[in-house]
Amino acid sequence: MLSRLKLTACAAAFALMPAIPALAQGAVPEPGTDLNELYTWLHANPELSFKESTSASILAAELEALGFSVTTGLGDDWTRAKSERDEGTVRDGVGGHGVVGVYENGDGPTVLIRADMDALPVPEQTGLDYASEVISTTWTGVESPVMHACGHDIHMTSWVGAARELIENKDDWSGTLIMLAQPAEEIGLGAKALIEDGLYSEFPLPDYNLALHVSAAAPAGTVAYSSGYALANVDSVDIHVKGVGGHGAYPHTTKDPIVVGSAIVMALQTLVSRNVDPQTPAVVTVGAFTAGAKHNIISDGAELLLTVRSYDDATRQLLIDGIKRIAMAQAEAYGAPEPEITVDSDYTPSTYNDPDLATTAMSAISAAIGEENVKEMTPVMGGEDFSQYGRTEESVPGLIFWLGAINQDTYDAAQDGGPGLPSLHSPFFAPDYEPTIKTGVSSMTAAAMSLFNQSGSE
Repeated sequence: MLSRLKLTACAAAFALMPAIPALAQGAVPEPGTDLNELYTWLHANPELSFKESTSASILAAELEALGFSVTTGLGDDWTRAKSERDEGTVRDGVGGHGVVGVYENGDGPTVLIRADMDALPVPEQTGLDYASEVISTTWTGVESPVMHACGHDIHMTSWVGAARELIENKDDWSGTLIMLAQPAEEIGLGAKALIEDGLYSEFPLPDYNLALHVSAAAPAGTVAYSSGYALANVDSVDIHVKGVGGHGAYPHTTKDPIVVGSAIVMALQTLVSRNVDPQTPAVVTVGAFTAGAKHNIISDGAELLLTVRSYDDATRQLLIDGIKRIAMAQAEAYGAPEPEITVDSDYTPSTYNDPDLATTAMSAISAAIGEENVKEMTPVMGGEDFSQYGRTEESVPGLIFWLGAINQDTYDAAQDGGPGLPSLHSPFFAPDYEPTIKTGVSSMTAAAMSLFNQSGSE
């Protein structure tokens, strides 16, 4: 996912987006559609970030049929909704294409279950008979094939299944259930949009937040989790290296930004190895280095694009401060002008799984799918904006867990030296959807039920 897009720019651009392309492969699913059929339809009809109108309408209709009180977003009118919120007028939408369903079922805790809806600008190459053929335009104006390459179609389907199970068994629990369908996770803005549009002020405040995410490295039928930090802070840093351009034959008359940029890249390699405690995870990666246009011209600038990963806020600040210090010092060492350094303010914060919540939920999930199918894992350095729901002043405890999605035979072959497994965001990523969805529904239902039925819950 990305985390460098500006919320205000996104709102302005969103209103200018073209309509979604014509849908393929059958009519829009009705409430109560078989989960496997729902999944294949969602997979074949992906929608990009802040364009999830049809996905949202399907999920909203499902919740309404189950008896939830449902609030949906304003879609193309999201800019207006944001303006009205800022002016203090009545809110009549939530987070673009967000869907919030509330089901009050007596006294007890409030449990929120979140699923994300957006797909990626990735051309699908799975060869599946329900593969996506959708082409759409990102909010940045790039036309691209679209694919659910990160499993959000599994997330939505499992979410629907869990809602059905919980309502069918409503006599066995007491409390308030919130089903939240979130837009724009892939660009790191959806959770923030929902929160700013009143998720915690206009709806019941959750006592617990739950979510799941497919794993491209675990077999279907299994669940994995981390207690404590689970996913990383994700920062994007741009360094504009300034130089003095000129002819490549007369370098002494220039200040070569490529040389300065190269020195910055190499010096950054010591930032983690010589500044961060060896037992503290941290990553600084230069993902792009661009400069120049011709063999014999020394350019007057270079661009470095960095992704910076950490867990705790102190390490995050250490890395950002170190990047600034190194870039400035290297430029000074070469007599070059001071570089411009931009740290994206819309970063994705790290995800922290509440340990007590993880213990309670995983005990219930183990009972539901078998203890042998649940394991604790080390945290990863990817990012997820589910973290935003726990970073507000309300400090709601949350848990996101991993849902194995790989066919068991394929997984076993990879472990035995066979072909490697396609990663998330790969055009070849193809979940073994039937057992994956079944496990997702069972796991999320069990986790929610355990929280509703905790001894001493109010």
